[in-house]
Amino acid sequence: MTASRLLKSLAMGAAFCALAAAPALALDVKMPALMKKKAPVMDQAAVEKAFDANIDAKEMTEWLRTMSSQPNHVSSPHDKANAEFMLEKLKSWGWDAHIESFDVLYPTPISESLEIVGPNPFKATLTEAPVPGDSTSGLPGQLPAYVAFQGDGDVTAELVYVNYGMPDDYKALARKGIDVKGKIVIARYGAGWRGLKPLLAQEHGAVGCIIYSDPHEDGYYQGDVYPKGGDRPAQSFQRGSVVQMMIYPGDPLTPGVGATKDAKRLTREEAATPLKIPTLPISYGDAQHFLAALGGPEAPASFKGALPLTYHTGPGPVQVHIAVKSDWSLKTIYDVVAVMKGSRYPDQWVMRGNHHDGWVFGASDPLSGNVAMMAEAKSIGALVKSGWRPERTLVYLGWDAEEPGLIGSTEWAETHAADLQQKGLLYINTDNIGRGYLGAEGSHSWQHLVNQAAADVTDPETGVSVLNRLRAKAQVDAGQPGASENTKAVAKAAAAGGDLPIGPLGSGSDYSAFLQHIGVGSINIGFGGEDHSGGVYHSAYDSFDHYTRFDDPGLAYAATLAKTAGRVALRAADAPVPPQRFSDFAETVSTYDGELKKLLSGMRERSESEARLRASDAYRLATDPSDPVAAPADEGKVPALDFAALDQSVDRLKAAAKAYDGAMEARGPALSAKDQARLSAALQPIEQSLLSDEGLPRRPWFRNMVYAPGVLTGYGAKTLPAVREAIEGRRWDEAQRYIPLTAKALDAYTAKLEAATAILNGH
Repeated sequence: MTASRLLKSLAMGAAFCALAAAPALALDVKMPALMKKKAPVMDQAAVEKAFDANIDAKEMTEWLRTMSSQPNHVSSPHDKANAEFMLEKLKSWGWDAHIESFDVLYPTPISESLEIVGPNPFKATLTEAPVPGDSTSGLPGQLPAYVAFQGDGDVTAELVYVNYGMPDDYKALARKGIDVKGKIVIARYGAGWRGLKPLLAQEHGAVGCIIYSDPHEDGYYQGDVYPKGGDRPAQSFQRGSVVQMMIYPGDPLTPGVGATKDAKRLTREEAATPLKIPTLPISYGDAQHFLAALGGPEAPASFKGALPLTYHTGPGPVQVHIAVKSDWSLKTIYDVVAVMKGSRYPDQWVMRGNHHDGWVFGASDPLSGNVAMMAEAKSIGALVKSGWRPERTLVYLGWDAEEPGLIGSTEWAETHAADLQQKGLLYINTDNIGRGYLGAEGSHSWQHLVNQAAADVTDPETGVSVLNRLRAKAQVDAGQPGASENTKAVAKAAAAGGDLPIGPLGSGSDYSAFLQHIGVGSINIGFGGEDHSGGVYHSAYDSFDHYTRFDDPGLAYAATLAKTAGRVALRAADAPVPPQRFSDFAETVSTYDGELKKLLSGMRERSESEARLRASDAYRLATDPSDPVAAPADEGKVPALDFAALDQSVDRLKAAAKAYDGAMEARGPALSAKDQARLSAALQPIEQSLLSDEGLPRRPWFRNMVYAPGVLTGYGAKTLPAVREAIEGRRWDEAQRYIPLTAKALDAYTAKLEAATAILNGH
């Protein structure tokens, strides 16, 4: 699910309830005999050297071949078979493993049709043709062109081209007097998350939505198409989900609680996250026929893609018929859960996850990351058999139903919420990966750990560390025309040899429930930038043959991911106290606070400038008084907001973080075993302090006051989200209300940090 979000990171260089009733995750497992041995004397470097020695790219290649050999979507036989394959392997490697299943709403297509009606009819194919040299592309059982959680329907209407289908595109159409009410819209992929396109169409009164891949973003304009190259061929389309997971992810019928057999469920009509209008994805080969049939004004330059035609907006004169019918029954999903109990802190969990379901074969998305996680698990099993075992409990997790809306991870986390709040220390996520550069996002107190791990893993292409390769990229990026100030700041840190910043987490993969609902610190790690997996994203051509030719030949970067993510997991599990550096978090939050003020100031300057323009003689002479949409909209004055509470909380956080980090450096190595245990217990729940009981406005499932996906960005992160999105939406009373609520969360975090510092200082 995460291709667009990961590429952005690489460019840097219902209410919560029923916790007490949630069943506990049984971790009282019997230790294998070998685990009862006295652990050998091995320092961390020796452990990691032994860990690396057991990472076998050839073995991972065979796992990938097996797991991507049949269609792997939710409810397919092979999806369950892959869960059972993982389970068998994990048990053989010494893990206490089981499959945990949930029954969730998941629509599957019964019938779908899209056609031009009238004197020049055309019917979209809605299937992908076999490709020469791709051994799986012709196999039966593939999902047709389909997006999950669209609204079934059968409508005929005029067509309107809405560019990317984002808010600014509708504003541009309105300036031309074009309204989509009662029409079917066609939008191209790009500029925003897939699910926003039919949502915004629905909100503007459209009765249907078509989404296509324009070759400008996704096809021959980018490079040679498959099979000659790695990019999307003319008959390929991007499946996906349009469920509104920015309201809440997971099963639409059980928000806030696990979708167990006895769970109380909403009706489909009561659920907030499925859409109402029929929606289908199509290829650019098919889209060309629909766009060529459009009349109306010529599209603005920003609307034009790379198809060989003149782009028009419509509406009409072409009439389009779209019909979708789905099976909306409950389907069973299969999460794989594997436990390696810790020797010293069994009730502190370091968790590691990757999903195993795909849209078709899923070789890149998600199985490339999944086989890396399996390699880590096998190597850890070998370490345990040698007599070593982790100090904290390791929990490895193979999620199902990530693609339709982060369902498997969300249902598991909601089911085990009480355990996670008592024991969860860190969740480490991966998803699809490719060849190239490290990308990382997450809770910023773990930023230094990610940098340390990356410094100790060798990049397979260059022979330098993956961190140094990313440092070099940061400096090159800063020299490009139009480089942002943030890019230049990253490059400056890179040149000085300091840590590189990680990005904030929004959504798009399985960390959401952990970070944004339960309050467990989370990290997402991947590689990419030189692969072509985006060219076959969510298509039948995301196959073993494509992946091993164009994305990661020999699975060199899958092995590198295993070594990187594995180090993060091992170091978090074995450190005497959680290896966090809190100044990184405090300085990052301070930056976010400053961004809010810049945002408000910029809005005020634009508002005042537009007011002056509307009042000017030049404007009156240059515009047509009969055209009201030509004027800049008068959105009212931008008031001053009182940031004092937030500023004070940020200052207190920075001081507390500096004190803790200084005390850890000075006194941490001399802590007694008893104080190490006290400090570990004090820090385990610290991320939960960032949660607000009332949650974010209009979407209370999201409770983290620092990190959230944006309502209008989908995957993209919004930081200090309640305040930021209120400002962006010009909801001034709401912004002022949430400033002290955000400060309250930061103060709670600071209080826990100050208590931890007191332990370091001998109190």
